[in-house]
Amino acid sequence: MLARIARSFLCLTIGVVLVVLAMDTSSAQSRRTITGTVTDAADGTGIPAVNVLVKGTLIGTSTGIDGTYSLSVPTDAETLVFSSIGYVTQEVQIDGRSTIDVEMSQDIQFLDDVVVVGYGAQDEKEITSSVATIGEAEFNQGNVNAPAQLLQGKVPGLSIYNKGGDPNSTPTIRLRGISTVGANTEPLVVIDGVIGASLDNVDPNDIETINVLKDGSAAAIYGSRGSSGVILVTTKKGERSSSQTSGEDNTRINYNGYLAIDAIQNEIDVMSPSEYINAGGNDLGSQTDWIDLVTRTSVSQVHNLSVSGGSVNTQYRVSTNFRDINGILEGSGFDQINARANINHSAIDNRLNVSLNLASTKREQNFSFNEALRYAALYNPTAPVRFDNGQYFQAILFDNFNPVAIIEQNVSEGQRKDINFNAQADFAVTDNISVNANYGQQFRSLSVAEFYPSTSFFRGLNATGLGRRGFEDRKFTLFETYGQYRNSFDMINLDATVGYSFQEEFYEDFIIQLGNLPSDELGYYGMDLSGDPRINGIGNTVIETFGSPDERIIAYFGRLNLTYDDAIFFNASVRQEGSTKLGEDNQWGLFPAVGIGADILRYAPIDMMDQLKIRVGYGVTGALPGPSGLSVAQYTYDFNAQQITASNEPNPDLKWEEKAELNVGLDYALMDDRLRGAIDVYTRTINDFILEVDIPAAESITGATTQYQNVGELKTNGFEISLDYDAIVDQDMSWTTGLIFSTYNTTLEEFTIDEEMRANLGAPGQNSTDMIRVAVGEEIGQIWGPVFDGVADDGSPIFKDLNGDGQVIADQGNALADNGDFQQLGNGIPDFEIGWTNQFAYKNWDVNAFFRGAFGHSLVNTFRAFYEPIDPGAINSYNRIATDKAVDGLTVSQFSSLYVEKADFVKLDNFTIGYNFDTSEMSSFNRLRAYFSIQNAFTITNYSGIDPEPVLQDFGTVDNGGRPSDTPDVLSPGIDRRYNYFTARTFTFGVNIGF
Repeated sequence: MLARIARSFLCLTIGVVLVVLAMDTSSAQSRRTITGTVTDAADGTGIPAVNVLVKGTLIGTSTGIDGTYSLSVPTDAETLVFSSIGYVTQEVQIDGRSTIDVEMSQDIQFLDDVVVVGYGAQDEKEITSSVATIGEAEFNQGNVNAPAQLLQGKVPGLSIYNKGGDPNSTPTIRLRGISTVGANTEPLVVIDGVIGASLDNVDPNDIETINVLKDGSAAAIYGSRGSSGVILVTTKKGERSSSQTSGEDNTRINYNGYLAIDAIQNEIDVMSPSEYINAGGNDLGSQTDWIDLVTRTSVSQVHNLSVSGGSVNTQYRVSTNFRDINGILEGSGFDQINARANINHSAIDNRLNVSLNLASTKREQNFSFNEALRYAALYNPTAPVRFDNGQYFQAILFDNFNPVAIIEQNVSEGQRKDINFNAQADFAVTDNISVNANYGQQFRSLSVAEFYPSTSFFRGLNATGLGRRGFEDRKFTLFETYGQYRNSFDMINLDATVGYSFQEEFYEDFIIQLGNLPSDELGYYGMDLSGDPRINGIGNTVIETFGSPDERIIAYFGRLNLTYDDAIFFNASVRQEGSTKLGEDNQWGLFPAVGIGADILRYAPIDMMDQLKIRVGYGVTGALPGPSGLSVAQYTYDFNAQQITASNEPNPDLKWEEKAELNVGLDYALMDDRLRGAIDVYTRTINDFILEVDIPAAESITGATTQYQNVGELKTNGFEISLDYDAIVDQDMSWTTGLIFSTYNTTLEEFTIDEEMRANLGAPGQNSTDMIRVAVGEEIGQIWGPVFDGVADDGSPIFKDLNGDGQVIADQGNALADNGDFQQLGNGIPDFEIGWTNQFAYKNWDVNAFFRGAFGHSLVNTFRAFYEPIDPGAINSYNRIATDKAVDGLTVSQFSSLYVEKADFVKLDNFTIGYNFDTSEMSSFNRLRAYFSIQNAFTITNYSGIDPEPVLQDFGTVDNGGRPSDTPDVLSPGIDRRYNYFTARTFTFGVNIGF
């Protein structure tokens, strides 16, 4: 570890060494200092962050908050170049002066903020839907390894949770709650105009802005792909030369690097060896801290190097990112290298603009075994790690494995490769008409490998050694073209778009698992030497192969934007889309949208108000099932049973899901734009949602027991607020604070049955216990069970007689019966979520403090439900959870309200302090910033489990070496499973250097 820390600090301090060298070099030259102030020509106020460069060199600086600057230049320097977004670039002759003041005029094309939307961009004031824009300055900072983490807590209605922080897991993303119960539960991602691009193939350092299309009227232009919302990612590009008349290049080199140290923030509290013995546990003679043995303080490092620049006609940017990420679980982490390049070129008097984007990512992953954390919590704390002969200690018990042996004996690793490219051309046929074409492809290759030697009790022993390999390849092709017409007629501005979209995806996978391996030495590479695939009547062989048909989506779309009197805004769009996933008679769907907005202040001025715009939007989007071919019969072959069986019953009548959403919003600004924000109220209805359901044998033609059907309707109502306030705006100091608030409620309006129980608690001993109730006409997320009321003489729990009939009926078979004593114990979905951002600056210092919280949700603490009661018969098998919620005398583990906890929390999610060095005396550097960041600094909560963050979906129970489900159940939120990763607190030290 010390060697890794030393190497990392060496990489991070290279920039500091270069700075010293640059200062030495610059001091050897004859120089003089020029000072001045850059002001706005309109009102005379100072303009901050203006780039001031010596023409033809990299010597430069930026203006401060008040617009002042100081720059040391060579005595032979002739011209200074002043440039800033939103202002006309100026070149000023020095002429021997030591003071140069400049007035800059606003550039008309930048007067209105431009927001990227579907198939183009709009002035922010003209948007009639709910759209959020987050720029690089607002992104979350620190050890961010997934682009979605940049947005966590920043956008009202956007929920992003990565419970526990496993470096190899992906966050759960929900926009305005549940948008479907089947496939595509997460928002569509569009990167630089490429629909369906993978966030895994873009490094967070390469992202310039992210726009979130939240409501149906904004997302409808994307049809079925936009049902769960849309996230538009714009990557960083090269900049034009600061001189608009010369062809000189203005190359910029930027290095961003950091070192991150992760330490456990929270872990399961269990009995110490002495407490365990005193409680009646079996004393095996050792004192072992199993959690300490399978966890670590991990060190990660990230390096990003980019080169960008351009002339008047051509701009480019290339970047390389390296990530060596290690988790707090021993052996978990990944190494990743990512490269991205883009080039933009304009020709024919800027009528033709061509861009090319290329990206490639390779990630080597070590998944380790999250199960080791679970067994470290429950394994006998007096057991030794090994016997005297060096072999791992292992008790022969159900669902009880040596956690150190799990990690050290077994292998679970993988590799992922992503490559994508797209080429886009835009040609202005006339001053009013332009055409755009975009072609792109994305390739993904995945491989995973597991090996369990014959000596491994975890998955390997009964199989006499077990190997498992899996492979998946995906190819996605996109071609889109659209034409645009823009014109003005008196008080009307018109913008019309019509287009065509073609999308095609193919994927295939192969999984093989074989046991009875003659040797452990070859690992999973020895699977070809496997013997009899059946051992003692137990089938260990798994062979699965799958190839999809070419899944195609073809669409025709149009959009009309009208502005009247620069104050009344009208938007309408329609998309007709066809998919090969549905039967012949149901392949096409129509998705319209309409929106209208008005600048109220244009007709009714209000003192102190700078903006007051009301907007209303309505849109319809669709959703498709995950698998293909559901309209025809599908079959699978069971290798162990050696027979063919139908996997699902065909449904030729399966049709699109449809989501209709109405959004009413208000955008406001006052106090010279110092106070600004938005309010949104929405209602959405999801009709004919698609779900795989059980069917009676009498209704099956093929013998299948399940069928995909349009089975129900969901309704969601929500409310969102965003507020930003420039609390301090001073020459040397600034403070901007921002608050977001969101709440929603989802009810099940229609379903195939009136109510049902879901989400099994699992083994040992509670396999028949379901915890989530779903009922027509009621809210989603109900945690359902009996209410704890005391302890009986035999140590079993006593439950309340809820219906007052004089008897307590609390067995699971009566959970939904009229005479059953069950009720709602909590809800897995938060009542509301908040995010609070604070950005401070004082001279060269900057501080960012970001708080995040969720309130009103409950979690089933499954660790407590299994391992808190002290059962004299089970204490020899498992350690016990030690919490202040334990009930004296309780010896029987049975699910009830006792194990459902309110999980409200507020956390300081990120605290960053940085210092910006004065580079005016450094001839080769234009930026040098050092910073320190803490993630998960502290959490305020009464929840006794590892992490109080909501669990928005459930992957099912896992016990005795089993595996979680590949398909999450979004109707079963609120279950804190025993296989979750422990949370970590991260300390990050980083530098940003610009050449």
